[in-house]
Amino acid sequence: MTLRSCTRSLGVGRSPGSRSSGRGSSWASPPGKRFNSWPSRRSTIPRRSGGPAAATRTRGYPASWLRRNAPGGPPGFPPLQRARIVELACLEPVAKGLHITHWSSADLARQAVADGIVESISPRTVRLILNQVDLQPHRTRYWRTSRLDPQFKARAEKVLWCYGNAERLARRGYWVVCADEVPNFQVLERRPIRRPVPDSIERQEFDYTRHGTVNLLAFLVVHTGRMRAVVLEQNDAANYIPALEQFRRRHRWLRGVYLIHDGGPSHIAGATADYFGGCHGWWRPRLTPARASWLDQAELLIHAFSDRYLKRGSWDDREEFIQHVMGAWPEYNELYAHPFEWTWTNQKMRRWFAKHQP
Repeated sequence: MTLRSCTRSLGVGRSPGSRSSGRGSSWASPPGKRFNSWPSRRSTIPRRSGGPAAATRTRGYPASWLRRNAPGGPPGFPPLQRARIVELACLEPVAKGLHITHWSSADLARQAVADGIVESISPRTVRLILNQVDLQPHRTRYWRTSRLDPQFKARAEKVLWCYGNAERLARRGYWVVCADEVPNFQVLERRPIRRPVPDSIERQEFDYTRHGTVNLLAFLVVHTGRMRAVVLEQNDAANYIPALEQFRRRHRWLRGVYLIHDGGPSHIAGATADYFGGCHGWWRPRLTPARASWLDQAELLIHAFSDRYLKRGSWDDREEFIQHVMGAWPEYNELYAHPFEWTWTNQKMRRWFAKHQP
């Protein structure tokens, strides 16, 4: 399951209920890749010219360089030196009197020499050492700390029960549907855009023209992965309720819908609660816990939809953008829709909650 790069997730790393992979960078090889061979003798110190190769072995060359490494083995440094480089990479640069916010491989190589850890080392060798322990100090990921109180557990259990039983409920005439908004999406025009050609990636003009904002509401049918997008004039209950009623009329043959949404103002407004009460149980709302909107699968849908249809677009005006979205979501259903792989069950949540609750 794809997850947002700036994922709003738990304060313990990645979101427990999702699978994601960070984007690549210029630091080193992609995460998980391992080199089949390692440099020997000369990864950082070039051989001196003007003399036989044997002479280099008697002119102060570190003994570690004289060992030929086995294929797939670590770089030519003893374990203690490699461990100290890893330890250095785990420190904040301010601990060494630097004002940089994070380490680069060149910074670490320079600091390792300054600290006397090694006599000389290249940034590439630093990257190889860190790659061995899957340490990437150049990367970062956002999280959002949830409030781990009894209300969190009670709400999460209801949401996760819906996900775990979505297919069974669908066979009985009940759908599990997630809803989430993209508030105030900026409609931007960028001209010119130079499309990719051989030996050149796509390029867009940095400056842009604003054409207002649009509020989008996305519905996700959990057991199929299909979506529906609605444009709201305002992100409030007065516009949210008509969108819900339109969805209900379109699917009036259903026996009911378990609606999962976060605690946004339009979702918990008194008018919204009155509307749900007047539907005689057709809508069965389930709120995600406070500061845990990542439990709403509609966030995953918005991320997947935006990457394909919104991220690199340019529109001349607001109406053109709306027409684009109205044509894009049916295409998404035809080409990309599928149920998200959700791995966080109630059983896992309860174990995690017991471990992390204050």
